[in-house]
Amino acid sequence: MNTTVETSTAGGRWGPWVIRSLLFMPVNEERFLAKAHTRGADAIILDLEDSVALQEKPAARKLVAAAAERLAKQGIDVVVRVNAPIRLCIPDLEASIGPHVKAIWLPKCSSAEHVRIISGAIGEMEAERGMKVGSTWMAARIETAHAFMRIGEISAADPRVRAVGLGGEDFSLSIGVEPALDTLVFPKQQAIIAAHAAGVAPIGLLSSSADFSDLDTMRQVVRQSRRFGFLGSACIHPNVVPILNEEFRPAKEEVEKARRISDAFYAAVKEGKASIQVDGKMIDYPVAYRADRVLERDRLIREKEAKMRRA
Repeated sequence: MNTTVETSTAGGRWGPWVIRSLLFMPVNEERFLAKAHTRGADAIILDLEDSVALQEKPAARKLVAAAAERLAKQGIDVVVRVNAPIRLCIPDLEASIGPHVKAIWLPKCSSAEHVRIISGAIGEMEAERGMKVGSTWMAARIETAHAFMRIGEISAADPRVRAVGLGGEDFSLSIGVEPALDTLVFPKQQAIIAAHAAGVAPIGLLSSSADFSDLDTMRQVVRQSRRFGFLGSACIHPNVVPILNEEFRPAKEEVEKARRISDAFYAAVKEGKASIQVDGKMIDYPVAYRADRVLERDRLIREKEAKMRRA
């Protein structure tokens, strides 16, 4: 396998962050948190935003640190969704920044400057708490037409940004359409391209993820979303997690094919050849690089699953 390919799956800023499935959980609902480690999600998003009533937010913030520590010890990546308004966001960050929170989920991200302001605040808190400055990552969520026109700038705004997604429900409301595959495929694909251009992970689905009652349809949407370039998605119901985990990983046959291509191609390169046939198809550098991505992603997922089993 080529270990120096810049287009490798792990070559972006997100590095080895495996986020096939991110499950939202209200931080103030212990009955959900108690079962979080059994859901199989790559990450749990502790929610301080939409699922927590305004009057409950101060009490909910006090629960973040303990919940994050418990989940992190179970091998789960912890993400905190903060509130977008600055007067709510800063107290959210004060309650969240710590060694057990891997990333901040920034909803309704409006601009590159918005990202940098939040990043600066996080950096101050990291320094005050003896953490390595820059160790807390960010996932930026684009949810308005205004922000969509700046998605490339937002994706590349700050090294903390490791993932970008387009919120189907809010974005659809912003542009006056129903959230569906045919109405969202263009902006979603633009988001995927912008994310890859910036070297960050595109997360989401081609259509809205709010309907979890039809799991067969959900599986088809997830499968197609991966084909378009998404690497994972958030969800609000645990029944969706297995589908995300299965469909956002390379299938066994895909990995085996990628191994045959990679082995044969780089053996040929050593002999001075850069174009060969494998399984009756022509293989050159772009095809080999694509195989490398499959093998690298399979390796990262297996490592992630092993880590969670050991916890």
